[in-house]
Amino acid sequence: MTTSDTNGWTQAWRVYADRRIVTVLLLGVSSGLPFGVLAEPLSAWLTQSEVSKTMIGLFALVSAPYSLKFVWAPIIDRVPLPLLTRLLGRRRGWVIITQLLLIAAIFGMGLTHPAQNLWWTAALALVVAFLSASQDIVIDAYRVEIFEENKLAAGAASAVFGWRIGQVGGGAAGLIMADLVPWPIVFGILSVAVLVGTIAILVSAEPNVSGDAETRALAARFEARLRSDARIPPSIAPTLAWLYTAVVCPFSDFTKRQGWLTILLFILLYKFGDAILSIMKVPFFLELGFSTTQIGTVGKIFGFNAIIAGGLLGGIVVSRIGIMRGLILCGVLMAVSNLIFVIQDWIGAKIWMLTVTIAVENVTTGMGTTAFVAYLSSLTNVAYTATQYALLTSFMAFSRTVMSAGAGWLADQVSWSWFFVLTTLAALPGLMLLLWMLKRFPTAGAATAAVGVRS
Repeated sequence: MTTSDTNGWTQAWRVYADRRIVTVLLLGVSSGLPFGVLAEPLSAWLTQSEVSKTMIGLFALVSAPYSLKFVWAPIIDRVPLPLLTRLLGRRRGWVIITQLLLIAAIFGMGLTHPAQNLWWTAALALVVAFLSASQDIVIDAYRVEIFEENKLAAGAASAVFGWRIGQVGGGAAGLIMADLVPWPIVFGILSVAVLVGTIAILVSAEPNVSGDAETRALAARFEARLRSDARIPPSIAPTLAWLYTAVVCPFSDFTKRQGWLTILLFILLYKFGDAILSIMKVPFFLELGFSTTQIGTVGKIFGFNAIIAGGLLGGIVVSRIGIMRGLILCGVLMAVSNLIFVIQDWIGAKIWMLTVTIAVENVTTGMGTTAFVAYLSSLTNVAYTATQYALLTSFMAFSRTVMSAGAGWLADQVSWSWFFVLTTLAALPGLMLLLWMLKRFPTAGAATAAVGVRS
């Protein structure tokens, strides 16, 4: 390795010394925790309550709000909250209110009884998902807005492994506690953990976004045009102007990008194989003979370290080779890593193999998610950060929820080994589309290859 290469890698690591990285990391924990609650602990709870695998798979549908959050993102993006916005600012105020409501919802879900009334559990899980998705809207916007363009990849990496700490840590802690205390107490403790993000946002500054002034000027011009139209009542002109800038402009701005429909399709497909696998991995481990404590302990110790390593490594890879090539490399690793579960199925309930399986899956998933988040961040226009990012991540969540809801049915139809082979094959369309995008839109690919480029 040459001196210039060494200096390049050193410079890439130095970006993580920014104080804002810690803030984004802690907000990522709060963002990932609810998803972790709705994943491993909820799946284990339903399994122990003797809910069928097909129904457990269908429970992925309660996460539908993650796929639809672009619908109410304009409200969170533009509407001020009474008192909180004045005291904390628009972004920080929305973070606080969504987190407090989220704590109450997780606690309430834990008080339900899935064995007696599964619909109440599903209803509260849906509320948790809605509030979690709402929290993600504002946290994602906050993250994109506080970083300069050349630090977007580092911000994405810190957000990803913060999110994974919350997801993996919360999921593992829930599984371990489930062997010690009743499930209501488990979910009560997990709900309080959301406060880590509340503390982080209270000691941080509100972002200063120049796009706000541009949007207000656009709204004023549009309102003036409406008032000059005799057919439109003057009283509704301000409302129509707000709807135009908050709802119409973010989406019309995005459609001006070259190949925007292809981009949305790619977002749907990139992590599809990983999404199918993640829904059924805990039922697989339990059916193989592992206890919730074993799964949680290995996930906490090795999964935690692996996910941090994967997130950091993903950020470094993207910084060194660019977003598009980073997506290809990380996507291939994610797809191939699913086959480690086939080996786990062959070997059986051996702790050492469980350790290898969780470590491999977490490292590659962390890398792929970091590259993906950096790519999504590069697509947003700071004038419409929350709405556009919510649109992009809604498509990503649609793959993770609605499109993968049949994972339980698929697992009922084939052996576990074949199930994991099929999850690997499910990753191929996204990778093939990415290669086609690079060939079809070389200019667009080059534009986003430099980390941090945005509209």
